[in-house]
This record gives sequence, C-alpha cells and structure tokens, in this order.
Amino acid sequence: MTTILIIEDDMAIHSLIKETLELHNFQTLSAFSGTEGKLLFEQNQIDVVLLDLMLPGMNGEEFLQTLRQHSSIPVIVISAKNDQDSKLELLTNGADDYIIKPFDVKELLARIQIQLRHAEKASFSSMKEIHYKNIRVNLDTREVKMNEQHIHLTGREYAILLLFLENPQKVFSRANIYESVWKEPFFDSDKTVNMHISNLRNKLNQNGTNYIKTVWGIGFKFD
Repeated sequence: MTTILIIEDDMAIHSLIKETLELHNFQTLSAFSGTEGKLLFEQNQIDVVLLDLMLPGMNGEEFLQTLRQHSSIPVIVISAKNDQDSKLELLTNGADDYIIKPFDVKELLARIQIQLRHAEKASFSSMKEIHYKNIRVNLDTREVKMNEQHIHLTGREYAILLLFLENPQKVFSRANIYESVWKEPFFDSDKTVNMHISNLRNKLNQNGTNYIKTVWGIGFKFD
C-alpha cells in the first residue's frame, strides 16, 4: 500500500488531507513539525511527502534541504505562500510540485497520482535487471531467463514482455499492445497481436505456468 507522510501543523487541514487520502486507500503517517516529519521519514518506507512550509522547529524549507541530501522521493509542497518567487525557489531546491492553500482535494489527489507515476517510471528506467517470480530480464543484454534457463524471444516478443512487466496486473487490449509495440495504428482485422501473444505464452509456459491471462472481451494481462 502506498504510504504518504503528511507534515502539516494546521489540524483542520491535516485532518482533511488525512481523511481524503485514507478514503482513497492510501496509508498515511502524520507529523506536525519538520523534526517529527524527519524522524518518521527515517523510520518508515514513504512514497510521497506532503509538506507545509510554516512549521514549528525545523521548517519546511529546512526539511526539504535535509531530505534532498539523501533521497529523491516525491515532495509536494502545500503552502499559503502564493508569490511566484517562493514557488520557483522551492521547485528549484527540490520540491516536485507546489499547491497553494486553499486547495481542491481532487486536485491534490491528481497531483499525488502524477508523482507516483513519475517515481514508478524513474525506478523502472534506472533498473539493470527486472525480476518477476522466476523470470529474469537483463535490460542491457536483453537476455531473458526462466529458472536460470535462457529463453529466446524475437524483438516483438521481448517488447511485449517488457510492456507486461512494466504494468503487472494491468489489462491491455490488442490495440494497446499493437500501438505500444509496433508504433502504428491498430486495425480490428489484424491478427498479429494474437500470434505474438500465443508464441510468447508458449515460450513462458514452463511447468504448466501460464503468465499471460486472457481477459475475455478486453485483452490480456500478466499475472
């Protein structure tokens, strides 16, 4: 579950953010000062920080400066400061986004989702290998192994496998797959995707394991 650290000393705003996030299935941790926020960050696995600036003890700017010395975790500043210079300074010094109070909770949720997507893509792109169950993919050599046994994939099969590994459990339509891998418009009569999925499924089907599931009427997902 995604964990969001809320560092905000205004009780009303803090409660609003906390209740909204938990209603949308986020786990939250609460801090009411920069010092408390720093301690919670060091003791827990955090995915996003929501940071006020006017805090007792260590203020928001100091917290951000300390955090950026050893972490690139997304930080969304939520502040009443609405002048352009303050916003630009915070973004330059390491904040990933800046929301001005008062704010719409729907906008806050949307901005959190954007930061989570960016973090996920950055994490994936920095990897040299992908491990998924008994599948191992070396992104430099494009070598694919199952149970340490090499599996030969064509270029298209490899691209489809990466698409699935980047988005496990996501259901892809045939059009999604074709346009992502072939980079061309998809036509309903095109059987190319089915053929490549069938070939990839057969190569990955060792010991009765079926990774590629058909979602009838929609497409395929990797499980």
